Amino acid sequence: MTYTTLKLIKRTIQYARPYWLHILVIFLLNLLSTPLALLRPIPLKLVIDSGFGQISVPGFIAMFFPDNFSFTFNAIILIAAAIVLFTALIENLNGVVSWVLETFTGEKIVLNFRTLLFDHIQRLSLAFHDKRGISHSLYRIQWDTMSTRSLLIDNLSPLISSVITLVSMVVIMFSINWRFALIATGVIPPLFILTRLSSKRLKKDWNQVKDDESLAMAVVHESLSALRVVKAFGQEENEQERFISQSDKAVKGQMKLAWTGSSFNFLTGMIFAVGTAFFIYFGALYVKSGQMTLGELTLIMAYLAQLFTPLQSISKKINNLQSSFAGVERVFKLLDQEKEVNENPHALHLTKVKGSFEFANVSFAYESDKSVLQDVSFEIKAGDRVGIMGSTGAGKSTLISLIMRFYDISAGMILVDGEDIKKYKLADYRRQFSLVLQEPVLFSTSVSENIRYGRPGATEAEIIEAAIAANAHEFILNSTDGYGTQVGERGMQLSGGERQRISLARAFIKNAPVLILDEPTSSVDLKTEGLIMEAMERLMKGRTTFMITHRLDTLSTCNVILHLEEGKLVDVLRDFDIETLLKKKIAFINSPATSGKTEDN
Repeated sequence: MTYTTLKLIKRTIQYARPYWLHILVIFLLNLLSTPLALLRPIPLKLVIDSGFGQISVPGFIAMFFPDNFSFTFNAIILIAAAIVLFTALIENLNGVVSWVLETFTGEKIVLNFRTLLFDHIQRLSLAFHDKRGISHSLYRIQWDTMSTRSLLIDNLSPLISSVITLVSMVVIMFSINWRFALIATGVIPPLFILTRLSSKRLKKDWNQVKDDESLAMAVVHESLSALRVVKAFGQEENEQERFISQSDKAVKGQMKLAWTGSSFNFLTGMIFAVGTAFFIYFGALYVKSGQMTLGELTLIMAYLAQLFTPLQSISKKINNLQSSFAGVERVFKLLDQEKEVNENPHALHLTKVKGSFEFANVSFAYESDKSVLQDVSFEIKAGDRVGIMGSTGAGKSTLISLIMRFYDISAGMILVDGEDIKKYKLADYRRQFSLVLQEPVLFSTSVSENIRYGRPGATEAEIIEAAIAANAHEFILNSTDGYGTQVGERGMQLSGGERQRISLARAFIKNAPVLILDEPTSSVDLKTEGLIMEAMERLMKGRTTFMITHRLDTLSTCNVILHLEEGKLVDVLRDFDIETLLKKKIAFINSPATSGKTEDN
């Protein structure tokens, strides 16, 4: 999709629809600066021409006074002072109201875009996040969305009001002296060319800078997420150097932008200086020859400054907009990113599945030229306990991800209770699963809230019941604040076994008909393993269960085993005895496919 400047502005305004009235008021307040700017030079002209000179008070001032009013010197300077105070009062009130309204509207617009982007990013497939990384999305949510405020509030509205002010000033200048007006407008063509050339370059450079800053953030995110590994290997300095190296690219990009911007400011300043020099030269000649009063020259010089101010503002705003356009374009590119797991527009609601599954010639590839699963077919009955084994990279985790529809298959069909899983609404379908991972995922909130995550509407009594079923109640009560204990980021205030039991309690409270277990006892001691296994046994009753494991004692609790190797289903065992399982396990360990490979996920 092509993101032209006009399309970016139009689409940003459409997304900001709830705040159109606020933006309109901000625009009108900015527009008020035009008549205020026209009033500002009037007192000086009044004092020079009517106070010290013999020229009558201008009609637009005299109309506010009685016909017999005597415009003495003292009266004139008082009127001039009153105009100055009135203008300052209106300008400052306008500034206060504008500032508050711009802050409120700008923050609301940014929050609106952040909410949209966050919601969309959560719904993108895991394949997208696997390719781009989390930092890519974080930067766009936190920083690129701020460009929407910059575009609508900080640049576009002032730009339009500056254009209106400029047009007003040009009309007034022509009404006073057309020759001076021509000199003033003569600076516009070179300024337009200069602005157009610099804005193209600035937009390209801003895109590159934002990419470099995003990559620098990725280094920070990776290092802090794996801080234990960094410390264990003593790689703090290496990570710092990696951050500096990536950040240095962004710094160089910012310097490039600074050179472009400063060069532009220098050239525009010289253009305005040339225009002012012409004004002073011809203005002095006109006053000397009597073609113009000193007050008129003063007024024209003041209006010249007023004319050059919006011109300079327009030029700067157009260049400032390039940063906004770069950020907004990145936001829309992400919003336009298609979900790789697409929901059928006519998808049906799903209340509760029985739990039978069928893979019919299923193939899948993360990339078109690299197949992960090839022509996999099997049937699972409702209530089966399915053990999934295989060497590293065999496709075990991918199989689970396809069952939960984290990805869409490349070929074949997956059926639940005899129906294609694509037939149902994604949210409804995924509610049929409880997930317990090898590394349990907890959120930085209380124990109670982490358990309730499985079913947000659960009562405290139901939370306690789930914790008892997961053998977690006792250690929770012994914690500092019981169920209100804060678990810390990713649950790091708890031990591995405690985190796993809270994860199991979350699965209990969700009470889904299908259970996914991914090596849930691989990193705990024997005593804790016993507690977890006991809780798992309760959890698996009456549920279809898929578990990734290589442990013989865990596999022995299953009635179906799927053996995957190199993306292919090499064997299916059903209703086997322990001797058959042991032989299968020994054969698996000694097979060429697994030789030298670690038996993990």
